[in-house]
Amino acid sequence: MTTMKAIRIHEFGGPSVLKHEDVPLPQPAEGEVLIRVHAAGVNPVDWKTRSGRGMAKRLEISFPLILGWDVSGVIEEIGAGVTQFKPGDEVFGLVRFPQLGATYAEYTAVPASHLAFKPRTLDHIQAAALPLVSLTAWQALFEGAQLEAGQRVLIHAAAGGVGHIAVQLARWRGAYVIGTASSRNVLFVRQLGASEVIDYETASFEQYVSNVDVVLDPLAGEVRERSWQVLKKGGVLVSILGEPAAGAAAAYGVRAVYVLVRPEASQLAQIAALVDEGHIRPEIDTVYPLQEAASAHERVERGHTRGKVVLKVS
Repeated sequence: MTTMKAIRIHEFGGPSVLKHEDVPLPQPAEGEVLIRVHAAGVNPVDWKTRSGRGMAKRLEISFPLILGWDVSGVIEEIGAGVTQFKPGDEVFGLVRFPQLGATYAEYTAVPASHLAFKPRTLDHIQAAALPLVSLTAWQALFEGAQLEAGQRVLIHAAAGGVGHIAVQLARWRGAYVIGTASSRNVLFVRQLGASEVIDYETASFEQYVSNVDVVLDPLAGEVRERSWQVLKKGGVLVSILGEPAAGAAAAYGVRAVYVLVRPEASQLAQIAALVDEGHIRPEIDTVYPLQEAASAHERVERGHTRGKVVLKVS
């Protein structure tokens, strides 16, 4: 076999630029493995990059290109120097971010150092939902905010991809978790472990929340502007969507941190262990076959997903 099916784009644009076509089968270079992809997660950064935003400015690429960074699958072949994995191993990971991961494909060749063994208690669809959002939540809460047991954390969009994992991680760490969510997701966020959930459709969170140690902000805009006031002095707002204004943070006597997720296999292995111990569960919003990637992008672009959208590849 010398070719495979993949989703490629030949230009930036709307969902219609995503083309299901035959492409050359990749070969693993030194330090890489070839994965037979079973599933690929779809994230907001995917559609933003497809449209020419997102990571498009950071990419060192020429068209056509294969999108996707989340992957779960089985190792088909190992490149020179790879010792931690063997063919047949089930793995998952966030690969090459912010450069191209090329996971919207039947096979992808990726750095072995970006992968961890798939959680035993998850199937590939569930596992593919985890890498980007769980590493984002981990790095935002535990590196950016240095969240500790007993602290109060406000998590915006708590039912979304990053949010629903962040609620579970913060609860596991022993924090007091407050989430914002739509009416239909209030009960869901409570079941994830939030102590308080504010329905943003009927209430302004700043009227009910104060004195928090950490705000996790995946939204920016007016939600961020209203969030400074709920932090205690010395608290921290962690943004995963662009650099927060240092001036605003200083005016409120708080800190602002921006976290851009990075591949980190050791953290992913810890997350897999937490999954298998029952502390974390990914929620699947919708599953689409690979050839319906355009529909998957439309779903994510509309927003208000509960958990994650995933492409089923094989």
